[in-house]
Formats: sequence, C-alpha cells, structure tokens
Amino acid sequence: MKVQQIYIILFLFIYSFSLQAQQEDEMAGRKNTFYEIKDVPIPDEVLLEVGGLAFTEEGKLGVTTRRGELWLIEDPASSKPKYSLFASGMHEPLWLSYRNGSFYTTQRGELTKITDTNNDGKGDLFKTIYAWPLSGNYHEYSYGPLFMPNGDMIVTLNVSWEGKGKSLAKWRGWMLRITEDGKMEPYATGLRSPAGIGLNAEGDLFYSENQGDWIGSGFVTHVEKGDFTGHPAGLRWAGEPNSPIGIPEYLYRDSIGTIFEFSKSISSVKVPSVWFPHTILGVSTSGMVTIENDEFGPYKGQMLVGDQGHSKIMRMFLEKVNGEYQGACFPFKEGFESGILRLAWGNDNSLYVGMTSRGWASTGEKEYGLQRLVWNGKTPFEMKAIRAVPDGFEIEYTQPVDSGSASDLNAYQITGFTYSYHKGYGSPIIQQKKCPVVKTELSADGRKVRLYVQGLRRGFVHEVKAGGVKSKEGKPLLHNVGYYTLNNMPEGSGHAGHMMAGEVNSPDEQARSCGADPTKNIKTRPASWTNGPDVVIKIGTVPGLKFDIEEFEIPAGSKVQLVLNNNDDMLHNLVITTPGAGDKVGKMAMEMGLDGPALGFVPASEDVLFNTCVIEPETSQSLFFVAPEKEGDYTYVCTFPGHYFNMRGIMKVVSGPSVSQAK
Repeated sequence: MKVQQIYIILFLFIYSFSLQAQQEDEMAGRKNTFYEIKDVPIPDEVLLEVGGLAFTEEGKLGVTTRRGELWLIEDPASSKPKYSLFASGMHEPLWLSYRNGSFYTTQRGELTKITDTNNDGKGDLFKTIYAWPLSGNYHEYSYGPLFMPNGDMIVTLNVSWEGKGKSLAKWRGWMLRITEDGKMEPYATGLRSPAGIGLNAEGDLFYSENQGDWIGSGFVTHVEKGDFTGHPAGLRWAGEPNSPIGIPEYLYRDSIGTIFEFSKSISSVKVPSVWFPHTILGVSTSGMVTIENDEFGPYKGQMLVGDQGHSKIMRMFLEKVNGEYQGACFPFKEGFESGILRLAWGNDNSLYVGMTSRGWASTGEKEYGLQRLVWNGKTPFEMKAIRAVPDGFEIEYTQPVDSGSASDLNAYQITGFTYSYHKGYGSPIIQQKKCPVVKTELSADGRKVRLYVQGLRRGFVHEVKAGGVKSKEGKPLLHNVGYYTLNNMPEGSGHAGHMMAGEVNSPDEQARSCGADPTKNIKTRPASWTNGPDVVIKIGTVPGLKFDIEEFEIPAGSKVQLVLNNNDDMLHNLVITTPGAGDKVGKMAMEMGLDGPALGFVPASEDVLFNTCVIEPETSQSLFFVAPEKEGDYTYVCTFPGHYFNMRGIMKVVSGPSVSQAK
C-alpha cells in the first residue's frame, strides 16, 4: 500500500472519529448534561410522597409527606443519608417552611407550627396558628406558609370541585396573609389550584396556577393585596367585612373573551405575568424558587418552576414594563423520576426536588422521589432572556453567537396566540398568527440580538423560536424556544395594540380540535347502520390517570359504538392505534407544539385508527367505527400530553361473532 493511501485512510479515520465525537457532543448538549440529576437514597420502609421541603440551620432537610409525616434527613447529599421521623399524624401537609427553630406547615384545615422543645429530635409541641373550615371535598388542598420579608406568612387554598370549581367552605380560592400571633387578612382571590408560591429576587410575591375551568392554561403571576387572578369561585366571600375585593359574581357569564380584555374594565383583575403554554411547557405548575447567585449557571435572579404532571423544571425570566411584571418561560430540565411538587436550595447550591405522583400521575414513573439537580460548572448555549423592546424583542444569549446565523431573518419564527376566558375546562389556543421578523441588529459583544417584529399584540403569548441560531463555535441552542407574555409594550413601540375581545378561531379551526382526519372521529351513528351497532363499549376514567377498563374484546369487522365518559376533573381523549403503537403515538402528541390543542392532540399518523375529541370533565362522547378485520391487540391511550404513560388499554380484535367482554 502506498504511503499516500495510508495517509488518506488515516485522515478519513480521524475525520470520522472527530465527526462522531462532535455528534456525540451535540447530542449530549441537547440532553442537557450541564445539569445532572442525582438520587437522594430513600429507605424502603419510608414512603416519601413529598409534600414540602425545608432546610434547618444545621443543614438537615425536613420533608413532609402526603401521608401526614415529617421526616428529618441528615447529610442528604451523601450516599447514606440518615432518616428520622420528626412528626406524624397530620392531614396531608403539602408545604413546609422552617424559621427560628420551628417547622411550619399547612394541613388541610390549619396552619401549624411544630417545635422540638426538649431537643430529642422529635416534634412535641404542635400549635395551631390559624384554622379555616373544610367541607370535606377532596379538592380542598392547602399550601404554605411562605414567609414574607417581614415575617408574615402567605397561605393559598384550592377551590373545591363538583364538576366545576366551587368555594364550598369559607376562603376557598383565596390567598391569606397570616401573622405569627394568628391574625388573618384575606389578601387576594381568583385562585383555582395554587400549588406554588414564591418570592422573586426583588422580594415580590408570585404564585403558580393550574389549568381548569376559567383558567385557559397554567401561569405564574405577581400578586398584590386586593388582586383578582381569574377564577370566580372565591368571589362568594368578597362581601365579607375584611375582604379587599368587591367584584360581584353576576359579572360572570359563560364566556368573557380573554382575561386581558376583561382586565381593562376592572382594575383589580390581575392578568398572568407569564403564561406556561399547556402541554408544551408542562401541564401542572407547582413549586418555584429564585436562583439567588451565580453557583447554578448564568441565570441569577431568574426563577425555576416545577411541573408535577410532566416531571420537569422550567425557567422563567421576569421584567417590569410600564410598572408591571411580564416575561418569558423556557424549557430547562426533564427526566425526573416522579411528579415534581417542591423545590428547595441546599447549602451546596444544588437544587433539591421533592416528588409525588399518587392520585395525580406523572411522566416520571415512580410513585414518589427525592432528587438533587447539580450544575457541572459548564455554561450551556441558551436564550438567557427575552425582553420586550419598541417594535420587537431582544434576545440575550448565554454565549456569543455566530453573527451570520444570528442576523439571518429566517433563523427566527415568532407566533402569537392567546386563550379563551370561559367557564369551560382549559382553552384551546386561539387567535394564532405569525409575526414576521423584518430586521435584526446584533450587539457589539455578540450576546444580544434585537428583532424588529410585525404583528405583536398586547395580551398575547408569543412563541419565539431561534432554531437557526448557532454559537460562535457553531453549536446549536440547547433549547431553541421561549414563550413571552406581552401584556405591555415599551414606550416608543409602533404596534397597533391588541385584538378586539370576542374574536375566536374560525369554524374550520374549531372543527379540527378533534383531529386532522374527521373520518377517524365519527360522533353519530352512520346512516348505513340500519340495525345499530353490533357492540357497545362504555369506558370511564378513574383517578390516577387511568381508564376504568383496561381490556375489551370485539369481533373483527363488527360495528362498534365506544362511549367515553370523562368522570375525572381534567381533560382526556381516547385514541385507538395499531398494535403496539400507543407509546409512539403518545410521544408524537407531546411533540405537537402549538398545533396540539387545535388538533385535539391527535397526531396525523397512519398508526391512529380512531379517536375521540378531547372532552371536558363530567362529559362524554360516542365514537362509531368498524373494527379492523385483522385480529390482534390494538392499543388505546389518552394522548393528552403526558397521559399516555398510564392511561392505556388493549382492544382485542378476535375472529367470529364472539360477545365483547370488558376486563
């Protein structure tokens, strides 16, 4: 072999190895190896369904559980942490704080202070600081206390649920401010399921909300005394002498356009500071913390927000425009082992993540968990912030960008949309429109790009994609999308304001909410079925994201009427797939982005055979279809993003005129 040939072979080998290493490096970046998830070992005998997390001055981690226990964990970052039971017998404590030698938690019906008076490692003094009534409804969860800078405590109370959110007991749907000596002040209302409360870097108060009736999607918003944040159930108590809110319930019709439009006529209505697009950035916002220093990456001053259903953490950037908070949310870290409920900073600047899925289900498959998130010191290439500027947005990056790609108009796609403000459960994306980028300006240091954008609208969420932008070293963004809630436009903006209230999707757009192919979603009995269906299958839902029938049998080629009854308190559908394709179709539904709600989260796939619409709680839909001629086990799943992990079953197609049997 000639020397030249040897050099060529050697060059190709080195190039191939280098290319493979580069691809592996890029894949590792996309998987976010900059932040590592580490397990905190849990003894087999401890059922740590985390409700709250709080550190003591000595660095011990206190953990409340949904089973009413309070555990102390010594050396939680070690491979062999020590667990001891500090207290038990409480009623579902879903929060924990620590202050001046005592733990504070909310049980369902009271704010409790727990103290170890004799220093034996066990709580022996339980003091009720303030109590509130209960109706006994299962949905009456309570959260807090969050300590304010002056020592006062904030508590938030879920509404009750009876087919819709109700306030069956006093102050349900409210945020309360409570002093150490037990004085209570009703602070704000309009809350539905306020699982997270927190302070930003400036010490201002925020809470996280979950989609439901009157709540089109999850959000985080700034709260001040006297604010009304959207859900009308708590207005039942607005007439109380100490109420700071005077909005009458009669203002609430079935539908009121958008909450942004509604806020223009009533000053106490507080619109979301940051919408978290449902199913795109989680489905159930939970705990939140502020990044207080530079020991957790380049995001000091921003907030991290957990999601219970999708077992993930999102990142939130806030700014004040015209004196009001608004900002953007971004993907951050996925892959936690259960549903995230609580976040807490450890002394080593790692983030402790407390989880539970019992009764609520999550993409993380375990029933509970405790993990740490640790930064490895390397900076990912990300959109650090999106800011509103006159006539557009400014994107700040964590690293200098490649000037060519960052200046290219085609590197960006911006889409505006919003949600309906109505009594229905959640909202599809409405009024969706593209916003062309017409000019870019790159800063001298290469870390900021100003985008001049046409068609921006106040009161709308704007999806900002920067998929074509590369770093100076040629790396792609770890996450190339963010969602900016534009309630106010900076002075000097030339945009023509916002859309008029009441505008909704076109009839064609509404029709597609049950999937792109109407032949797969037949809601009425076909006229050709003169003798009716051969088989009628009724499937309901049960708590924990499950169908009440996990298997049924039908004859091949038979005429089938399947009735889906949604007995749950959240949205569901039912999609029948080809054998074994349930996971594939469910994953495709999670990746549908802004198109998902309009298409009922039914992917345009040959693996989808038949599907219902996404239906609201306490409603039902019939689905008519002819069973496949081929025998086999056909999977059916709920493709509402994240539900397919647990919500599934098998439709067995058999030969012959056998009678259907549900199991």
